[in-house]
Amino acid sequence: METLKLGWIGLGNMGNPMAKNLLKAGYEVAVFNRSRDKEKELIDLGATSAASTQDLMQTCDVLITMLSNDEAVKEVFESENGLLTRDNPGKLIINMSTVSPETSRYLTKICTARQVHFMDAPVSGSVKPAQDGTLVILVGSTDEDYLLAKPIFDVLGKVSIPVGEPGKASSAKLAINYLLGLNLQGLAETIMFAEKNGVRKEDMLSIINEGACGNGITNIKANSILNNSYPAAFALKHLVKDLRLAKEAGLDSPLINPLYDSYAAAQKEGLGDEDVMAIITSLRNK
Repeated sequence: METLKLGWIGLGNMGNPMAKNLLKAGYEVAVFNRSRDKEKELIDLGATSAASTQDLMQTCDVLITMLSNDEAVKEVFESENGLLTRDNPGKLIINMSTVSPETSRYLTKICTARQVHFMDAPVSGSVKPAQDGTLVILVGSTDEDYLLAKPIFDVLGKVSIPVGEPGKASSAKLAINYLLGLNLQGLAETIMFAEKNGVRKEDMLSIINEGACGNGITNIKANSILNNSYPAAFALKHLVKDLRLAKEAGLDSPLINPLYDSYAAAQKEGLGDEDVMAIITSLRNK
């Protein structure tokens, strides 16, 4: 393994286990999080704490950001003492947050002006795959930067898929999350229709998951539906954000507006911090 020193920004539900896996794999990792108490667990495992994001930029070879939205990512790049406040030519920044393609293209532009390499590498997968190192990583970068980053991705995911220049990976992430939304909305509606006609949800889930319509996500969410409990593996509010970004990026297919409206309504009902499968709770209340 090439002895790259890594800087990690963002220790939320996804960032924390991902950074842990890099430490376990033997990487030297420095961390920075706005809520500094979230750094303690990583420091106990061997990470170092950076004084600022710019401190990370100066001392690390590769910087990785895993944050909640476009605004948070831009702030880390452009704020006072942010990543790009000084010249650090040749460094590589990998944004693994889900942001709009427009934001990824903008970050590419401002990084290039500073002679910094930029890559968008959002992930498909939630907390359990992040913990297990089995994420699917979508990569928008040059071939050279991908070769440098691939050993890192091999620790974090089961596969990394280059899809073109920076920005395209963000488009791919919005596309796969649109399919996620369709899957879960369809699963919820199917279960409710079956129950309305006297079919137990246990039986309907078996029919789905034993047949051609079953897939990874219908299997994963079955227990939540059976237990009527939706702790957030992927919070519903984040899917609302991703569907909005997809709309803003030009997705105008027949189902995007009713799908977005359905999840947005669930968020307004107070389900935003629940798992995406809590869409069934919202639909039951209609």
